Amino acid sequence: MTTTALRGHSPFQPVLPDLSGSRVFWRHLHGSSQDIAIVEAAQQNSENGIATLLVCPDATSIYHRAQSARFYASSNFVPQIRLFPDTECLPYDRFSPHQDITSTRILTLLELTQGFNGLLIAPASALLRRLPPQNHIKGSAFHLTIGQQLETTTFSNTLVDAGYYSVNQVMSPGEFAVRGGLIDVYPMGTATPFRIDLFDTEIENIRLFDTSTQRSGDTVSKIRILPAREFPTHEQAISDFRQRFRARFEGDPQKSRAYRDLSNGVIPAGSECYLPLFFEHTAGLLDYLADDTLIILDDGATEAAENAVDEIKERYEYAQLDTEWPALKPEEIALTQQDLLDNLKPKKRVQLLTLNLDDQNKHVYEYSTNKPTEFNINARSESPYEPLIKYLQTNTGRVLLVAESIGRRETLNGLLQDHQLNVSTTDSWHDFLQGYAQLNITSAPLEYGFRIERTSTSSELEHHPHNNLEVITEAQIYGERVLQKRRRSNRNKNPDVIIRSLAELKLGDPVVHDDHGVGRYRGLTTLTIDGLDNEYLTLEYANQDKLYIPVLSLEAISRYVAGNPDTAPIHKLGTETWLKAKRRAQEKAYDVAAELLEVQALRSSRQGHSFPDIDESYDAFAGGFQFEETADQMQVIDDVISDMTQAKPMDRLVCGDVGFGKTEIAMRATYMAIAGQRQVVVVVPTTLLAQQHFDNFSDRFADWPVKVELLSRFRTKSETQTALEGIANGTVDIAIGTHRLLQKDISFKRLGLVIIDEEHRFGVRQKERLKQLRSEVDILTLTATPIPRTLNFALSGLRDISIIATPPRARLAINTFVREWNEGMIKEACIREIRRGGQVYFLHNEVQTIEKIEAELNALMPDARIRHAHGQMRERELEGIMRDFYHQRFNILLCTTIIESGIDVPSANTIIINRADKFGLAQLHQLRGRVGRSHHQAFAYLLTPPLKQLTSDAKKRLTAIEALDELGAGFALASQDLEIRGAGELLGESQSGMIDEVGFSLYSEFLDQAINSLKKHKDRHYQPADKETLEVNLQIAARFPDEYISDVHIRLTMYKQISAATDYEQIQNIAAETVDRFGLMPDATKSLFAISELKLQARMLDLKKIEAGTKGMTFEFLENPKINLDRLIELIAKDPKQYGMKNSSTFQVRRELEDAHSKFDLLKEIFATLSD
Repeated sequence: MTTTALRGHSPFQPVLPDLSGSRVFWRHLHGSSQDIAIVEAAQQNSENGIATLLVCPDATSIYHRAQSARFYASSNFVPQIRLFPDTECLPYDRFSPHQDITSTRILTLLELTQGFNGLLIAPASALLRRLPPQNHIKGSAFHLTIGQQLETTTFSNTLVDAGYYSVNQVMSPGEFAVRGGLIDVYPMGTATPFRIDLFDTEIENIRLFDTSTQRSGDTVSKIRILPAREFPTHEQAISDFRQRFRARFEGDPQKSRAYRDLSNGVIPAGSECYLPLFFEHTAGLLDYLADDTLIILDDGATEAAENAVDEIKERYEYAQLDTEWPALKPEEIALTQQDLLDNLKPKKRVQLLTLNLDDQNKHVYEYSTNKPTEFNINARSESPYEPLIKYLQTNTGRVLLVAESIGRRETLNGLLQDHQLNVSTTDSWHDFLQGYAQLNITSAPLEYGFRIERTSTSSELEHHPHNNLEVITEAQIYGERVLQKRRRSNRNKNPDVIIRSLAELKLGDPVVHDDHGVGRYRGLTTLTIDGLDNEYLTLEYANQDKLYIPVLSLEAISRYVAGNPDTAPIHKLGTETWLKAKRRAQEKAYDVAAELLEVQALRSSRQGHSFPDIDESYDAFAGGFQFEETADQMQVIDDVISDMTQAKPMDRLVCGDVGFGKTEIAMRATYMAIAGQRQVVVVVPTTLLAQQHFDNFSDRFADWPVKVELLSRFRTKSETQTALEGIANGTVDIAIGTHRLLQKDISFKRLGLVIIDEEHRFGVRQKERLKQLRSEVDILTLTATPIPRTLNFALSGLRDISIIATPPRARLAINTFVREWNEGMIKEACIREIRRGGQVYFLHNEVQTIEKIEAELNALMPDARIRHAHGQMRERELEGIMRDFYHQRFNILLCTTIIESGIDVPSANTIIINRADKFGLAQLHQLRGRVGRSHHQAFAYLLTPPLKQLTSDAKKRLTAIEALDELGAGFALASQDLEIRGAGELLGESQSGMIDEVGFSLYSEFLDQAINSLKKHKDRHYQPADKETLEVNLQIAARFPDEYISDVHIRLTMYKQISAATDYEQIQNIAAETVDRFGLMPDATKSLFAISELKLQARMLDLKKIEAGTKGMTFEFLENPKINLDRLIELIAKDPKQYGMKNSSTFQVRRELEDAHSKFDLLKEIFATLSD
């Protein structure tokens, strides 16, 4: 049947196919008017109990469609918009999908089995892949409720059978941990994990808990447990898999690694490619949907499905060569193109069209929408917003302006009001449609707008309330502008605790004992002494001598951080060697301290500027931050405010991994400075980063009477001159730029704050130039990985350091691989990223050969869109390439290190670094941080020559960055850099020998003592007494039993935390956390905390040693103890048979002490007597 295109339809009343198997075409739906038609169709279907499936061409577009659909949908329909994402793995891949993706897929499949009638959005590839049958998803899900009976062993086996991993500490979906009567589980399909508290075998409580703190929170009455994988892993399922594998593949199955691992209950990465072998029959996505489901095919979806089929065939050709992973045929793991067409044919379908194709044999409906107006604001013109203002002034229809955030909404709102335009702020699309204001503004993550103009072709639409309206997004206003999204980034970490932490100790690592020197860690050992089991940290010294340290005395222990751990000294017990080394280090520390104090005195000789305390205006500015601050961020902000309100000049280093929220701290400090009538300078290493900061600061301060200027090569000569004059006369409040700001022709009228971003990119001379500008200037340094010199200063107390350690939510750690150059691996890494809608950085840091590498990559991947960029290009050309990359106009950016401090590209989630052995640890970490800035799993491939050709230091750097791929690794990497390079960069290489002898932690302690002593005594030759360790032996079992905390690293960390506690509150908090995480304490653990509390009081009384037995207790004091001597004498005189002095420094109590309680009671009694 030949049908003429029907014109003039409204997206608010979309035309739907009326019969099964029929198909209609929608054309001339411009911009996001497509999403209105889709949402209206889905809502109309939902009211009739019918589901709608939107098929998108790729993995990226499903997220854009979902954002837009949620904006245009009614509030009660939004929860019915669900995603079924692609696995983000290639066919026959050796990677498994990330747990978060699997979690979303399984939850969606379960909902589809329960009468789903909402809008499902999926990529075309998802329609092809074979899925588990519905009975697996439905049959594997179950609920847990308070009061229900739950036997721990049976439940653990059930979770293992469902694909969950048993771990010591739950962090990700699909994990669980059992600790006595406590069970932690992170179910698939939930945003948070849960802690189940059992009373015997009854569920007494179910609480949410935080993975970062492991502390529990709100209580819930019921939770749902979904399977952790799309295929079963119980014993029968593995047996079925083995049987089908042997029937399917010829030869010895034991030659297949996949078969061997799965047979042994190990689920190797990439097992999903064998999913069909776990079931008698599989299903497709369409099998989960009812027959009357409406299918809407996005433009390009059909072609994407065809390409996906071709890709599976192409990948199969390579996969079948791998005998360890024999490949199923393409038609076994996915539907064929004909299968898909046969499944779609009986459905009601809508096809979106964007081109004016031939209308023959098509039921085409044209819609009365138009392309949105493009303004492409040029910020450099004299009246940049004039085209927009004129358009809005003359437009007769209703307009909705959509900004990407609330802050940007207010910025745009203020600009329009400055031009006497009345703007109504609206909260939602629904409110806009119900309102009457002509010009409206809102905030939403909307990419494209549209226009519906008054038309005479349809009398029905002539007076329709939805007629003659327009949606304008920021993309139309700013065109090429790269819009940066703020991200949220929970506890501030004590840097000393991180450096001294024993949590990462491995057997054989060098460890420092304050009294005995450097030995080797040999683990935790349980010794039975006088019939009592207690745990000891075992250190081995020269001649294989062993030293057993009670877990209550770990304050004397720290990691050896200095030069190469392999060449760390090992001391001999009972000799003077260690004492002499300590003395030499202490003397050297005093020399260094004297020099440092002279530098500090020079800096402090002039009074710094004390900024006013925060007030309501600061609160209003802080309210403009669109995310809730994390505890980390709030702690750092409080630190900065405290520094700036003091007369002493601030010198604070803020260390936070890439994307963790350091910029907001800089914003708050900037506001403080401006409120105090001072200017601010922000110095960054690259022009692109300067532009990004300029945009961010301009947005953030748009509502305030603040002038922001940019100095970079992007500015014209006249613009630069105007900026320099403004800086000199004080009309410019914030100056942002590169090293241009450090040149001598820059003069400031009232400089108050200097913010240095990525300090390791600047030379010492450039930083000193900044300090010379004003001796009283406040300095705030932001960095993702502080270099050792910076770290040394910070940890030595010469600079203040703050750490933001917690990542933003939904961020995933970057999978990091060190590999030799391999074309197959490079192609697979790039294609994997491109197929899921992402982009790739390929870093090659040689300009001379970059075009040769580009030619090789083009030959390897002819379908990829590749461009190259390097620092020798003209600035505007380079800027254009980076903007095109941001807008996803090409797939692979071949570049030099110019991207190190570049713009944020969330869609780039794979980076390949050629000759990674040539980069320092800080630089590798910074480069790796270019990816992983979204919810997608990111990959970093570090390409090197053969390992035998690498230097020892290069191997260690690469091992460190591969091992520390978790989020927030910046500080840990910097401390590892200390180990690799040696820590002798404090004031020069002369220090390295001393630091290598005693370790960085102890040397820093000596330096701190020396600085404090010199400040107090003003005597260069004053030597403090050695730090005494308090020894307590009560003959009481005090430990974490293995059956209470089985993981040795967790026990060691907990012991160290208790030893490091300096007040009762800290110990009480650790105790509360222990009960929360591991359940009610056994007696030995209660004693551990009781002794720890008593040790705090003992230290205040200058006690050196406490010993107890069944017949009494002795107390040995330091010289001149802080005790009430009168009460002690009175006590002895009152009952000399029970109390007395054993010698001049040892007090003795003779009393029957049968158990732990009697010993604790006596200690409390004596402490109360001796206290003033």
